[in-house]
Amino acid sequence: MDYDVKGNLKKVLDVLPQGVRLVAISKYHPNEYIMAAYEEGQRIFGESHEQELRQKVETLPDDIQWHFIGHLQTNKVKYIAPYISMIEAVDSLKLLREIDKQASKHERVIDVLLELHIAEEATKYGLTPDDCRQLLEDGTWRELKHVRICGLMMMASNVDDENQIRSEFGICKNLFVEFKSRYFSDCPYFCERSYGMSHDYPIALQEGSTMVRIGTTIFGPRVY
Repeated sequence: MDYDVKGNLKKVLDVLPQGVRLVAISKYHPNEYIMAAYEEGQRIFGESHEQELRQKVETLPDDIQWHFIGHLQTNKVKYIAPYISMIEAVDSLKLLREIDKQASKHERVIDVLLELHIAEEATKYGLTPDDCRQLLEDGTWRELKHVRICGLMMMASNVDDENQIRSEFGICKNLFVEFKSRYFSDCPYFCERSYGMSHDYPIALQEGSTMVRIGTTIFGPRVY
């Protein structure tokens, strides 16, 4: 292994405040790197391709919590429903319903995050704040017994302007407070704000993130 995964992981963990969890983004990285982090106690890993994830699930320890972090097509849900710990990028009621349907087949409740599109980049997926508000106001999600909305997820714009990044994280933080009080006041599990990656997680921590998704800083450049 030509990358100091253990040393890099320790540097990240040392700066995370108590209560903030690390999702180590392991997509396109080999099992060897994942096991190096695992041996240091890391248990949450993020993947975004169903086939790659399935191969890793079959060959890596059973107590790993796998988070699906990429754009998820509804026809792929059935493949990950038996084992996924959290789906972080739910961007439609249609997808929410499909997760509920597939989870019910395995008698599971799958935790999810609603993905917000706040960044100004058109390539980003996610619900606009108004679309997310409308989805929650509609109330259909309350009928879904095999899916549990645990919070919000977003990606900030990939820019050097720290003020813009901070502003976008702040929008997500404010929306979380709004949604918590309006729709989830009696739901202690609605507590997650997943934002912050290798290039901007220090700002995310200052803006109330509870889960940071870090890959390159730990594992190095991806091997495609």
